[in-house]
Amino acid sequence: MKNTVVTFKEAKQKGEKLTMLTAYDYSTAKLIDESGVNSILVGDSLGNVILGYEDTISVTMEDMIHHGAAVARGAKNALVVVDMPFMSYQTSVYDAVVNAGRLMKEGRAGAVKLEGGEEVCPQIKAITAAGIPVVAHLGLTPQSIHAFGGHKVQGKTESAAKKILEDAKAVELAGAFALVLECVPAKLAELVTKNISIPTIGIGAGNVCDGQVLVYQDMLGMFSDFTPKFVKKFANVGEVMTNAFQEYIKAVGDGTFPGKEHEYTLSDDVLEKLY
Repeated sequence: MKNTVVTFKEAKQKGEKLTMLTAYDYSTAKLIDESGVNSILVGDSLGNVILGYEDTISVTMEDMIHHGAAVARGAKNALVVVDMPFMSYQTSVYDAVVNAGRLMKEGRAGAVKLEGGEEVCPQIKAITAAGIPVVAHLGLTPQSIHAFGGHKVQGKTESAAKKILEDAKAVELAGAFALVLECVPAKLAELVTKNISIPTIGIGAGNVCDGQVLVYQDMLGMFSDFTPKFVKKFANVGEVMTNAFQEYIKAVGDGTFPGKEHEYTLSDDVLEKLY
């Protein structure tokens, strides 16, 4: 069954947990989609895990459109959410609507995600008014990593926690249909979840959120540059891949690959005419 914004709303009402994973290409999206996940996030985390950047700042609209469209072609049932990259929406409401529209038209997104609270509510209102579903994102917002001074848990002081709670209510009022909470204390995430009617999707925010999201390379042990505390490795696919690559190198080196079963034949009659 196709997942939509209605799926998210009904899950919150019924107390059913939502699942979201990242993907950045067709074949991975197809596998994740077939597993039955509710949503696939084409995150600007592709800057780290796909493009090798140190952060998400350098990711462009063209990057997001390119990868979003590839994922959309592989996802038949999951709701595809595409991140709005750094400076694609902060500059003005007009830019936000235009770029969100590009992600829908060219990137084939089912929804867009942007970071920030009350300060981006005008953008959220305008984007949703244009008929584009929006997921909000609070807590550790990677596009603001330099302002935070690194990867740090957010909302640990009274004022910071109050700001996150107020921002959550603001983005809901502005029209966001879901809210990602990243790297915030579990008790704060629980308070936010209970105080808004839209579903919360946690990443490093405890298990009381209405759903969870992980970067698939993290949960499969495929990305080792940095592993956050909140990541659980559900399989060590990275090790399996490395072993397979090494076996391939060995097989090519010792001549056992390709074998006869991998060859195409040519009749002797044809072969004789070549001499």
